[in-house]
Amino acid sequence: MPEEHPATPSERPVVAFFDVDNTLMRGTSVFHVGREAWSHGIIGWRDIALFAWHQRRFIKVGENHEHMGSARERALGLVAGHTENQIRALAENIWDHRIKPRLWPETVALAHEHIAKGHQVWVVSATPVEVGELIARKLGLTGALGTRVEAVDGVYTGRLVGSVLHAEHKAVAARELAESIGADLAASWAYSDSRNDIPLLELVGNRVAVNPDAGLARYAAEKGWPTMRLDHASIKAQQKRVRREAKPVGRGRRD
Repeated sequence: MPEEHPATPSERPVVAFFDVDNTLMRGTSVFHVGREAWSHGIIGWRDIALFAWHQRRFIKVGENHEHMGSARERALGLVAGHTENQIRALAENIWDHRIKPRLWPETVALAHEHIAKGHQVWVVSATPVEVGELIARKLGLTGALGTRVEAVDGVYTGRLVGSVLHAEHKAVAARELAESIGADLAASWAYSDSRNDIPLLELVGNRVAVNPDAGLARYAAEKGWPTMRLDHASIKAQQKRVRREAKPVGRGRRD
């Protein structure tokens, strides 16, 4: 067999961007925001029924821009009138009861392969940034990009700061982050399951379609992008690819 040569080290930061829903975890994180809000009496049965419908649809047919945008904006509106401390406590409960049991351990291990290469690993999701930051902290990742809600004197107004971090807005936020740290986007990576994240995937030199929906599956096939299924063998193969092909950056994690 031909000898394998290690990838040339990068002198600039390298970033791996991970979507959350159906990439790091099964289902939609925003649904679990709604479930936990319902269990704390913040919303009623009608709201949780709508969240459940979105969750079933997402698992069955993938993300729909209009429906998921509606669900996310509804979830963001739930925080109006509540304090930042209340929502952080809610996020902690979401982690323990809703998110942690639904993580794909192999995908988390893949994220840590990037950490071992010295890459920054950022969660990129339309979910409220507080939830994304909690996931990143609990998993030992670098940070999170997410949707932000305005807070005045520590109380959320329910108004968005900017846009819901969805579709092309994810790519804009990821590019701004990369530029702020001087990252090498050609050497960077992105993982997502949704056709709506094509702008994010096209931003980097190494993109992976994860259990892609029909639209992303077609696009990835046309472009020759690698596809990773959410099964043990496929994720292990991607881990080996990262070890073999990803450019290392110094030693350990770079924040």
